[in-house]
Amino acid sequence: MNWILLSLLCAFSLASADAFTKWRLSAYPAEFMLLVRFSIPGILLSPVLYFHPLPPVPPAFWGWAISAVPVEILAMVLYMRAITRSPLYLTLPYLAFTPVFSAMLAYFMLGERISSWGLSGILLITAGAFLLNIRHLGKDIFEPFRAILKEKGSRLMLFVAVLYGITSVLGKGALQYCPPLTFGAFYFSLLGLVSICFIIMRRPSLKFPGRPLSALIVGAMVSVMAATHFLALQGVNVAYMIAVKRTSLLFGIAYGALLFKEKEFGLHFLAGLFMVIGVALISVMV
Repeated sequence: MNWILLSLLCAFSLASADAFTKWRLSAYPAEFMLLVRFSIPGILLSPVLYFHPLPPVPPAFWGWAISAVPVEILAMVLYMRAITRSPLYLTLPYLAFTPVFSAMLAYFMLGERISSWGLSGILLITAGAFLLNIRHLGKDIFEPFRAILKEKGSRLMLFVAVLYGITSVLGKGALQYCPPLTFGAFYFSLLGLVSICFIIMRRPSLKFPGRPLSALIVGAMVSVMAATHFLALQGVNVAYMIAVKRTSLLFGIAYGALLFKEKEFGLHFLAGLFMVIGVALISVMV
């Protein structure tokens, strides 16, 4: 399957997991969500390792893969901390900058170069993703930038965007030595185990609530996201794939309208137009 289609499927799966989480699991503790996002997908993807075991890999593979795990865990922990300490409209916009950080890091760590047209596409997608949040800012569109100086949550989320840029590049580095499905299953199995150990050390007496079916559905959606993420990432520059993946915000618009009766369609259309043009530029030039 074409990497663009895989990336869009990845974006749709991510948006579906986020929407279902907000709909059914938003009141649950952060530690519970760590298990839902990492441990359940690790369990669901682990059979892949039976049919497609990890091949003999050089030490460099372990350097890429193991380095990514603590960064991924740290990103999730800081993400949850950011959205609980500061308003969402002053935190979530910063995730739109992940493709920009991915482009810079991939150049230095992998030697990947992007064309001027590709860069234009990345910037359009980033601008569209940021524009989706302007409706929360009232008349002052510069508030998110000033918030970096005064809001701890904003600074944390900007750092999270950097961390996700790092994990995307580290994952691409590991894919040099391993098939994408095998690596996706291995990576999330490892993330799941580390998450369980982290929770046991942090809150050993924690009791998790019910709704196992809802947790399983979210875990399944994240599993699809993980598989398509690494399949798409194998065939294209990191920054391009991550930029297209950020169109998950467009699918989030549709879920917001259908499930949560959110409006502002005019602004959403303009933001979506930016992102669609950006995807088109990337797909034509790659």
